[in-house]
Amino acid sequence: MQVKINVSPGDLAIDPNCLQLLKQVGEKILRNESVAKAELSILLLDNAGMRGLNKKWRGIDAPTDVLSFPLLQGDDQVLLPAEVQLLGDVVISVEQALKQAREQGHSLEYELAFLLTHGVLHLLGYDHQTDIQERQMWVRQQEILTGLGLNN
Repeated sequence: MQVKINVSPGDLAIDPNCLQLLKQVGEKILRNESVAKAELSILLLDNAGMRGLNKKWRGIDAPTDVLSFPLLQGDDQVLLPAEVQLLGDVVISVEQALKQAREQGHSLEYELAFLLTHGVLHLLGYDHQTDIQERQMWVRQQEILTGLGLNN
């Protein structure tokens, strides 16, 4: 299992302990969701970078908190010779995460872990287009975060 974290160049100052927590959260989710041989990429951006991605891929000219880019979907998923499944990318706006953490009254670390969990679940096929899907995804997110000892 590989979890790779990249921080966009610029003014983002991320505590190394926070980066380590995200790596641990990513690894734990992959194990819990039975995709322990997967490779996950995490990109941390500022709001300007996230706004650009959101506009390009979703047609929304505003920053958002998290975007997921699955590499392969459905029947397209194949194992590479090394048996590593390339899962995809989760992109998180650190600025948006900090804003939301303040609004919700919890830590940046919790918010980043929550957003990473949400993004990875999207890569794994979870969605929230209907009320039922939203409840299922919400319950799974909370189970994962609680299992990690992360509570808001």
